[in-house]
Parts: sequence; structure tokens; C-alpha cells
Amino acid sequence: MEDMTERTLSREDVFHGRLCSVHVDQVSLPNGRSAEREVVEHGPGVAVVALDERNNVLAVTQYRYVFGRTLLEIPAGKLEPGEDPLAGALRELREETGAVPDEVVPMGRIIPAPGCYGEVLYLFLARGLHMGDTDPDEDEFITLQRIPFGEMVHRCVNGEIEDSKTVAAVLKAKILLNL
Repeated sequence: MEDMTERTLSREDVFHGRLCSVHVDQVSLPNGRSAEREVVEHGPGVAVVALDERNNVLAVTQYRYVFGRTLLEIPAGKLEPGEDPLAGALRELREETGAVPDEVVPMGRIIPAPGCYGEVLYLFLARGLHMGDTDPDEDEFITLQRIPFGEMVHRCVNGEIEDSKTVAAVLKAKILLNL
């Protein structure tokens, strides 16, 4: 197999914020030429397809400033430094929906935008939910919805749901559960 590795020649740090950092790298390509790579570094995150006793998905509607509109998504968030993905998934699920599950099944991880965005998301399926109080972040305004699983699958397939983590996780859960 051909070595397609790009090697870093230089790095310029452009921005460092709370959620992400940006740098521009000069790289050496496999053919000997050089190119520029703009990279957004972002820590790992988690996302959870949570199914209630009627196979409804606990989904959240949240305003996404970047797109200027609300999006329907599954509960998700970033991991704290050193936090185990399962612990982070349970924390985010409880904070955003108030749910605490009896069962959690890992569904692997995805790379949402490998062209420039350095984030990995761990996906989980949760069932046997016990509902309690939510505890969203100070700057999070979320509306909880319960949507039948089949409807969520349909919305993902027909393009109504555009959020990549939600689409990937719901379709993985569909295959895993064979529903």
C-alpha cells in the first residue's frame, strides 16, 4: 500500500479558545510538493440515542448560532479532560434530558468532519430510562422531545435531520436493534 502520510513542516497557531483551537500547518505531500492545512482542534465528545419504554427517542431542540436556527439532535456534549466516554455520555444524558439509563451500549466512534476538524465522537445507545431533573449548562437552552424511533429514522434518511452525530447514531441504533 502506498504511503500517503503528510508530514508537518511548520505550524502557525492562529486562535486558542474555550472550545477549540485553530492552527495552519505547512505539510509535505507524498509527491514531494507542499500544501497548507487549516486545522480546528476540538476535544472528544459523546452522543446518546436514548430510548424510552415506548421506543421514543429523547431528542433535544437547540438553537445553533453558526446556522442561525434550531436543530433537532440527540443529547450530546464534549468530554471533560480525562473523562471516560461512558461517564461523559451518562453525564450529558442526565444534564440535557434528566434520564438515567439501566443499560448503555457503546456504538463505536465517528469522525464528524475529517477534512479540517479534529474531533472524535463516541456514540451510545441507552435504554431502561428513569427520568429526573435536567441540569443544562448555563448557556444551554434546550427543549426535550420524545419522537418515535421509526420517525427519527425516517427524518434522518429523508434529510430532515442534518446533524451528523444524530444521523449516524440513529442509523447505527436501527441496525443494532433491528427495528
